[in-house]
Amino acid sequence: MSLVLIVLVLAGIAYYLGHRRSLRIAGGRIADLHSLPGHYAWYAALLAAGPALALIVLWSIVSPLVLRWATIGRLPADAQALSGPRLDFLMQDVARIAQGLPARGDVTPGLAQAGAFYGSLGTASTLLLWLLVLVLAVGGIYLALRWIAPDLRARNHVERVVRYLLLAAAVISILTTAGIVFSVLFESLRFFNRVPVTDFLFGLHWSPQTALRADQVGSSGSFGAIPLFVGTLLISTIAMLVAGPIGLLSAMYLAEYASPGFRNVAKPLMEILAGIPTVVYGFFAALTVAPFLRDAGQAIGLDVASESALAAGGVMGIMIIPFVSSLSDDALTAVPAAMRDASLGLGATRAETIRQVIVPAALPGIIAGFLLAVSRAIGETMIVVMAAGLTANLTVNPLAAVTTVTVQIVTLLVGDQEFDSAKTLAAFALGLMLFVTTLILNVVALYVMRKYREKYD
Repeated sequence: MSLVLIVLVLAGIAYYLGHRRSLRIAGGRIADLHSLPGHYAWYAALLAAGPALALIVLWSIVSPLVLRWATIGRLPADAQALSGPRLDFLMQDVARIAQGLPARGDVTPGLAQAGAFYGSLGTASTLLLWLLVLVLAVGGIYLALRWIAPDLRARNHVERVVRYLLLAAAVISILTTAGIVFSVLFESLRFFNRVPVTDFLFGLHWSPQTALRADQVGSSGSFGAIPLFVGTLLISTIAMLVAGPIGLLSAMYLAEYASPGFRNVAKPLMEILAGIPTVVYGFFAALTVAPFLRDAGQAIGLDVASESALAAGGVMGIMIIPFVSSLSDDALTAVPAAMRDASLGLGATRAETIRQVIVPAALPGIIAGFLLAVSRAIGETMIVVMAAGLTANLTVNPLAAVTTVTVQIVTLLVGDQEFDSAKTLAAFALGLMLFVTTLILNVVALYVMRKYREKYD
């Protein structure tokens, strides 16, 4: 990190020197320059920092591999024969010895020698990196100041670099998404090789407990995901029944009735709800809402669980009210003023105009906002963990304890687990189903919003 900061400082110096150099060669006549002085300054800064930062990134990727390869050759013959996790564990001990930390296993003379070699090689690698980076940065400053001339197309060079950086960012985001999708898909296929897809999608009992080793006594596991799907749907429905009407009505008021002063105050205050951490909502649901519902139910003779879908769904609905309200408000305010004025000019009241003109015109945008809010509700975890429980009950009773897909994913991956057991792999299958569901909802929402924009822009 300190090396990166030094490079950035040198880039700042190059920016200042490049700016002064461009003004000096122009002799006060900026019109004689091909580009603005700021473009020459950025040209110098990019030439100083670009190659140096690229070397740092490349070195951080290649150097650990080279150090590992070189150190393995210094290990004893029996250690070199190891592979997989056992070799990784041994190399972690070598790295700890090189850093002066105690090893987690037995330290043999050969292991200590390998640790010392690893440390000395790492130190030499770091010194060489510093030397090369500083040479590249200072050399970049020198070349930039030498190449700056009135006919240098600095703007073209800078814009080309920016275009490449934006392209690289787009490619990284696409590759990251693809990597996540394929990793989840690969692990899900491993799970479906052990548990039939039909049993997972249509099974009515969820009990993922399995024996981790052959010598253990444990359940063979039951992976019917229907209770999880029903619980997710139940809590999401309750949340939307709370957030939908309140969010839409608040958006109507802010868009059509509220004064500009009140709107400027009320809208940011409402959106503060979206910035509250979900764990706070979970505490509120578990410590306040759930006990209140239980006591109120007992007072009228209803059997309400201490952890219920109603408590979790209600608090989740409060959490996503700003989401629904903001998107609905954007859809309502995007309706052309001519449609509103024409309705009022024909004698319709404001309420009639909203009901018969504005809402129908904004309906695609409102529907898209609702679908995005549903995706947000489906993916919520913390509130459900704290207020609805972990029990996979197949019920549509909002007063009972249920669980959701996201909660079970967290439960399956918590603690010491083997990643080749059906219990752990089930989390990836659930993640795949959740990904497909939210993807469909988002695609439908974007499609509806696109039609809306094309129709009313």
